[in-house]
Amino acid sequence: MRSQRVVAGIDIGGDRKGNHLVILRGNQIVCNLRKATPVHMLEQCLQFEVAVVGIDAPCRWRIGEAGRQAEKALARQRIFSFATPTRELAMASKSGFYGWMFNGERVYDAFSPHFPLFKNGGEIGGRLCFETFPHAITCAFFGKEVASAKKKGTQRREILQSEGVEITSLRSIDDVDAALCALTANYLLEGRVDVYGDEPGGFIVVPRFLRPK
Repeated sequence: MRSQRVVAGIDIGGDRKGNHLVILRGNQIVCNLRKATPVHMLEQCLQFEVAVVGIDAPCRWRIGEAGRQAEKALARQRIFSFATPTRELAMASKSGFYGWMFNGERVYDAFSPHFPLFKNGGEIGGRLCFETFPHAITCAFFGKEVASAKKKGTQRREILQSEGVEITSLRSIDDVDAALCALTANYLLEGRVDVYGDEPGGFIVVPRFLRPK
């Protein structure tokens, strides 16, 4: 039976879409916020005594010319993500594309004093936050050959249903992705995760799901 420790997941969006928070106790959704500020989400996580928070946004900017090791390691598994630039390159961009990454930065800044960033070492005792990635989560459950961006709404809801999460309150793919991040926090507490990356570039955490052969 899954632990009744409380976990949370956050889907990061740009200024228009905003951030979405889902808090799980076991398999039950106890809080679901849409277009929430970092401070409001933090307040809810503290109120519900959340242990671990999964966040769908880069936890570190790229350093220098080399890409983040976490993103390279996933790419070697044929799991591709947006390449995180240096902060300076993101600041210089006129497209506005990186706004969601800056929103993610603000969430990590708000949470890290209370939920220190995951460092991939030792037993999990106190509170922490970590980076995860819904497409990689979907690949873990369905396999890379089956996971599809075109079917993400259906596939990602199927994952939650298979884990016993009631999905009727999840109105959008952003809600679903936040719930997947929270589900991954449960997997982290259970020690059933694969971790990609290194300390300078940050780690990406994905459930270790053994599919039937």
